[in-house]
Amino acid sequence: MTDDAVIHQPPIRHNDYSPLDPPALGEWSPRLSVSVIIPAYGGQRRLDLALAALAAQTYPDHLMEVIVVDDGSTPPLRLPEIAPSGTRIEVADPSGWGTANAVNTGAALSEGRIIQRLDSDMVVCREHIEALARWHHLADYLVTIGAKKFIEEPDLSAARVYDGVRTSPLESVFDLSGALPSSTERTIQRTNGLRASRNPYHVCTGPTVSMLRETFQAVGGVDPSVLRGEDTEFAYRLAQRGVVFIPDPTAQAVHLGLPAQRLDKERTVRSVAPYLAQRVPLRRDLRKDRGRRWLVPYVEVVLHVDAPSDQVRRAVSAALEGTVGDVLVTLVAPWSQLPEGRHPVLDDPFFELRTLREYFSHDERVRLADKVSDTPAPIPFRYTGPVSVPLGDDSLERMIGAMQKDRPGMLVVDLSDAGRATLERTEALGRAKLLGADDVVISIKATHGVRHGDRSEFWPVRTAPPAPGKELASSARKPSPDAPAQNAPATKRPAAPKPTQTRPESWFGRFLARPRSG
Repeated sequence: MTDDAVIHQPPIRHNDYSPLDPPALGEWSPRLSVSVIIPAYGGQRRLDLALAALAAQTYPDHLMEVIVVDDGSTPPLRLPEIAPSGTRIEVADPSGWGTANAVNTGAALSEGRIIQRLDSDMVVCREHIEALARWHHLADYLVTIGAKKFIEEPDLSAARVYDGVRTSPLESVFDLSGALPSSTERTIQRTNGLRASRNPYHVCTGPTVSMLRETFQAVGGVDPSVLRGEDTEFAYRLAQRGVVFIPDPTAQAVHLGLPAQRLDKERTVRSVAPYLAQRVPLRRDLRKDRGRRWLVPYVEVVLHVDAPSDQVRRAVSAALEGTVGDVLVTLVAPWSQLPEGRHPVLDDPFFELRTLREYFSHDERVRLADKVSDTPAPIPFRYTGPVSVPLGDDSLERMIGAMQKDRPGMLVVDLSDAGRATLERTEALGRAKLLGADDVVISIKATHGVRHGDRSEFWPVRTAPPAPGKELASSARKPSPDAPAQNAPATKRPAAPKPTQTRPESWFGRFLARPRSG
């Protein structure tokens, strides 16, 4: 299999892939190789029908391989007579089990530039692989999704399926009069083919989806610890990378058998909920338990340690005690460069930094880092602000609300003399990096937009409530002619005086000025 590695990178606004113009089916020359990965556990007869349909594909044989990953079937799966020429059966990695483990095994053993994930009980139309693969020749940060309907398993031979798929549309091969549409079909139609979708990853449910190998590997593959909903969790991580999701209705398929939710909806939903609650912070409906800590936080709060330790501690407390509870605080300082071994304790020139390290090194909500990571993924938001302006009680909530309303990729808040605070949307940051942007802000402005605000919008001035017993007494007094009106806005509190510098040079400045070896 050979590939043409150079792919153009057009900027796309949110998920509106309208600028892309895919070639008409049958009227172009594919260049990229495709590896079809089929995880399978039992179901030999359904697998026979799935492979028969793949043998009838319009995509060139020399550019396609099919890897069936047997996840412990008894008896073991066998290769049927009718299958694509490049088909083989591999055994799933014995260190794990389940769909995710099988998909990862197949991806690791495959060679194609495009990875096409397909269920073993899916019978696809003859243009299915071609329809999804053509998009990947246009840009390398796309995830394409096929269409599917659910039907009762028919009494058809593999030979009949092969002949029918090779010469006719699926409705001529199967009786689709009683077929059930996918649960995502309505969402796709309502959002103009996901072009207007706020969270398009929701419909990327796994049975037929494709992407470039680099994309699959960049997010670490499918998580084998997620036993239910692994496709949705995987799609969420793809979204945070900045990919564009494209459903292609011409990539038709039938799913042999009814969906699991149709058989036991209540238990199916309950089995998925805890996995997504831990790993998909955008599912706020699953995180209603007060006081909980979750595997993947909602916001990373980045604070650069460039102020006295008591000021840093106040800023950390403000971040952790706000109305947004799913927070991870990252304190950025040259922690790894602190000299180890014997050192003075009270007269240590790095006293402040060591003290801060001990304060926070055992708090799982606080991370110590030498530098800011390229991306906070899979955390969906990252806040960066000065330590001198601690977050207000609901500042993060207000900022996220503004981001969710207008859907910008970045919110910049002017803090006057203190500088500025920013809230980044991880998927927008990921898109900028996928596009190879030299200027991330300019790229985010083009693909998602940048919103500006001022301090009063997100750090509102709050008036203190009257002391107990004084409200009644004050209301009984007759106001003087010079008194302000009752509804006049509260006067702004004077800024707190800056702490006096007790030493000629700060500990942080001395640390940075210190000569280092190497």
